[in-house]
Amino acid sequence: MQKYFQFHPKLEPFRLFSGEHLLTIGIILILAALMFVFRKQLQEHGNVRIICLTLAILLLTSESFYHLWLLYENAWSVKNALPLQLSDIAVILAIVMLLTKSFKVFQFMYFAGLGSSIQAILTPDLGPYSFPHFRFIQFFVSHGGVVLACLIMVWACKYRPTISSMWLTVLIVNIYAACIFFINKSLGANYLYIMRKPKNASLLDYLGTWPWYLLSIELVMIASFYLLYSPFWIKKKLEKE
Repeated sequence: MQKYFQFHPKLEPFRLFSGEHLLTIGIILILAALMFVFRKQLQEHGNVRIICLTLAILLLTSESFYHLWLLYENAWSVKNALPLQLSDIAVILAIVMLLTKSFKVFQFMYFAGLGSSIQAILTPDLGPYSFPHFRFIQFFVSHGGVVLACLIMVWACKYRPTISSMWLTVLIVNIYAACIFFINKSLGANYLYIMRKPKNASLLDYLGTWPWYLLSIELVMIASFYLLYSPFWIKKKLEKE
């Protein structure tokens, strides 16, 4: 059992789209589908409150155990453990959103939180941590939880994103990235992968060399935000027709 909690595990490294990776993605998709099917039951005030509180506690517990694990393994450092990745910020904001039902937080989270979490789930930076290592499970619980949190706001609370909030999110992400660049320079870190690409396979491998992939990822981000907004645009168009 101890080997599944070691910082340097003697396990097979994580393999992108391996059986356990695809199965985990499938579980998240099934949970999302069930939320959609039972959305009317979730819309009842008591059910929404219980689900949101439960998911917020799960996300908080997951993130807390992750940092406690790093501290226990003497592996916590400001260079790699600060919650500065966009998907890490999304976990924190998801907890706030679930507890407060903030519409403003949702407007940011639907694009930046949902988009970054989906990207993290599809191409996770897990290195040596394959299933059933603690880090593997914790990673997908956190990022899958963010996806479900955003969908709860859409299907149970009937929140809707807007085009204006999409472009505001683009602006916020760019300002945040500029701040992270200087933090990376001062710490010798690589938060947001601004300084170099991750070692594992990722979308960045197809977007050119540094620094050109930074421009490419900007275009990919905007395209993915439009893709996330497209169901609502299509629905509005059909309603008008």
